[in-house]
Amino acid sequence: MIEVFKTDVNSQDDARILVDRIHCVFEHCRANFDLQDCDKILRVMGIKGEAETWQIVSLVKSYGWRAEILTDDNFVDGELPRNLLIDDAKLGT
Repeated sequence: MIEVFKTDVNSQDDARILVDRIHCVFEHCRANFDLQDCDKILRVMGIKGEAETWQIVSLVKSYGWRAEILTDDNFVDGELPRNLLIDDAKLGT
């Protein structure tokens, strides 16, 4: 499962810290940030359920940032906005 989060992470250094930590705690997941997006998107691929989704929110918050799950309600006509499409080459970066 792929989960998409809106965050308030602003720097590449902070994003790297969080991605590294996510990869340590959730070894089966791959995460990346899109800091160019206005919502400072965090994408996590490989989440095994709702409990892990909330654990990721909690992990981000434990480092002092905010993470909010983006739901289908955030999308127009049920389509994923172009800026949220996952580029496989960026996963894990």
